[in-house]
Amino acid sequence: YPHQHVPEKQLSELNLTEMKNMLGSYTKVLFVRDPFQRLISAFMQSMGSSPSFSSFVQDVLASGHHNASETWKPLVSLCRPCLVQYDYVVVFGFLRQELGHLLRRAGLPADNFLPKFTDSEVRWTYSWLAEQMFSELSPQQKKQLSHFYRWDLSAFPFSSSLLMG
Repeated sequence: YPHQHVPEKQLSELNLTEMKNMLGSYTKVLFVRDPFQRLISAFMQSMGSSPSFSSFVQDVLASGHHNASETWKPLVSLCRPCLVQYDYVVVFGFLRQELGHLLRRAGLPADNFLPKFTDSEVRWTYSWLAEQMFSELSPQQKKQLSHFYRWDLSAFPFSSSLLMG
């Protein structure tokens, strides 16, 4: 966006015309992650605040969409994919190939800029961990989580998510 001598504003502070003009001048990249994997990560980071994953999930569901932490809030409510037309959506688990593509599109040598990713190991570990934690949940919690994240699950390519069932 052309640097102007105006104070920085949050996107939500702009009217639709200003927002469209500003966003039109950027390449917009959105990084997304399976909502169930985000929950697991949030639980692991907050170890000690909930005695079990199941009780953590109950707290998440009880918080609702409006009081949800950004750590587990549905992505659709955070990044507004219906309002912002992203140029790229990068899915966690495919970072190396997708970031390499983005760097090449920007005219940069991808091999020199990318750190070493272990996507396949990360995917396998999260898959195993997700299955273990998913098995701790009651059928009602599974159904409630699927409903809580229904817009994320329909907006993004999470076809292998345990919440799709």
